[in-house]
Amino acid sequence: MVAMPPAGYAGTESEAPVTPSGESAEGLIGIDEVQRALNRSRASVYRYTNTDPRNLNPPFNPRKLNPEYRSDQKDPLMFHPNEVARFARDVLRIKEVTVEVLNSPYSATQQLLSTILDELREIRGLLASSGVEPAADLSARLSASERKRSAA
Repeated sequence: MVAMPPAGYAGTESEAPVTPSGESAEGLIGIDEVQRALNRSRASVYRYTNTDPRNLNPPFNPRKLNPEYRSDQKDPLMFHPNEVARFARDVLRIKEVTVEVLNSPYSATQQLLSTILDELREIRGLLASSGVEPAADLSARLSASERKRSAA
């Protein structure tokens, strides 16, 4: 069961726009970001969190900070920024709530993938300029080559 805010909840106007970070998909934030947003200690954030050692994904609790769905007990706790803002406003009674999700720093993996993508684009451009048509449908090309082999 996915931890969801109550029906009709749409967030607050004071929340910053959510942008997905490289590490946390779909704009989810971890304990450290929640700690900074709430200006509370790490231990406090864990006390606020709706967790249960016997139930991996407990039902939504409006008095607790509800993490997103986890598939394994070892998965880190991740929170939706709107849930953090709801908890801060409704439970902690913090008036000004701003939760910001920043993009992760450019990693070596991202740099390598970007380089590979650039090279693939360059290869595609060279193939297009030499008159070789790019493979639109690989299965059609494979079946054509198989027909040639069987005819021989």
